[in-house]
Amino acid sequence: MPEPPLYDVAVIGAGYVGLPLAVTFAEAGSRVLVIDVLPHVVDALNGGRSHIEDITSDRLAPLVDKGLVVASVDYEQVKHAHAVLIALPTPLSRQREPDLSFIERAAQSLAPVIQRGQVVVLESTTWPGTTREILQPILEEGSGLEAGVDFHLAMSPERVDPGREDWTTKTTPKVVGGIDPASTKAAADVYRAAIDAVHEVSTPDAAELTKLLENIYRAVNIALVNELAQLCDRMEIDVWEVVEAAATKPFGFASFKPGPGLGGHCIPIDPFYLTWKAREYDFSTRFIELAGEVNNNMPYFCRSLISQALNHGARKSVSGSKVLIVGVAYKPDIGDHRETPAEKLILLLRNAGADVSYHDPYVPEFGGMRSMPLQPEAYDCVAIVTNHSTIDYGELVRRGNVIVDFRNATKGHEVDGKVWKL
Repeated sequence: MPEPPLYDVAVIGAGYVGLPLAVTFAEAGSRVLVIDVLPHVVDALNGGRSHIEDITSDRLAPLVDKGLVVASVDYEQVKHAHAVLIALPTPLSRQREPDLSFIERAAQSLAPVIQRGQVVVLESTTWPGTTREILQPILEEGSGLEAGVDFHLAMSPERVDPGREDWTTKTTPKVVGGIDPASTKAAADVYRAAIDAVHEVSTPDAAELTKLLENIYRAVNIALVNELAQLCDRMEIDVWEVVEAAATKPFGFASFKPGPGLGGHCIPIDPFYLTWKAREYDFSTRFIELAGEVNNNMPYFCRSLISQALNHGARKSVSGSKVLIVGVAYKPDIGDHRETPAEKLILLLRNAGADVSYHDPYVPEFGGMRSMPLQPEAYDCVAIVTNHSTIDYGELVRRGNVIVDFRNATKGHEVDGKVWKL
């Protein structure tokens, strides 16, 4: 009789998806192996120290002490796990095309150690067909085993929203699709040990497209209100008042808010995975591409708004003005600044000759700068890019010279000629 596996789950990748996933399984009593290529990350995890905001060290350390979480750089250890969950980044190249190099390298390392009966699941966001067309051939060629016969293979896209507490890895329903019914069931059974709800779909392609749809939905609707904000600027209508009023309708309307552009690990990137794949089918995803165009243009529009505010509010041009960016994280009350629109806005302002600094209580260093104390009176213009709840916006308005608010953070503290809004 074969010995039971040493680990219930092996998670490949200790990032913003992988570590919360590992901790969620461990808190449900599963024995978890975490694989990462960075030795310092592995050493920290084995010492009970977390590098991910959503997982505190106080939460991780007891699981490590109990032997429920073990980290390693050695893929050889994966052979001792019942299930293997791949949670690695899928960025875009400089040409805005999918970069699957992290997945491909992991698959090449994983293939030689795959065991009969194991369950392998891809969690990374990607284009429909990746599991079957990229991951499966690498695993089969490197292992000599056949997916669906010797081991199970499925896709279950991550749904992590950093900093969110109402919906966690445990409570957010999991979508699972395998390359055959047995793989779907095997993968679903793995997740049901730790996740509250699992929704099965017929194929990995359907699971992959589900994640893209979720993020495209948000990207398109954000583009809609961003475009509306630009029109409202010309029509001298308060876009925030309009959105707030529309949100009172109890049916048929979901509220999205404008802003200086898209940020984060998903919405600015994931839609382009589908536009890229659609070309293979001689199909143009016009809605998605138009949304990307509108959202990508927002930092340029915001730079113009800052220029207008300085001209009218301080009788100064952007060139030579001191500008303070408040908030460089991509959303409030976290330190995550991946794909933040603040980066593009700072570049545009500097190219226009502005002296740019930033203040963010969650991001001590950014773009070669350090966060400055919040002294709005020392700047010609203060631009609110991220509306952290720890900042007193009434005081900021009182002390500042010209305030440009891209997040409606100054609501209730507006001063004519001093506060300019998106």
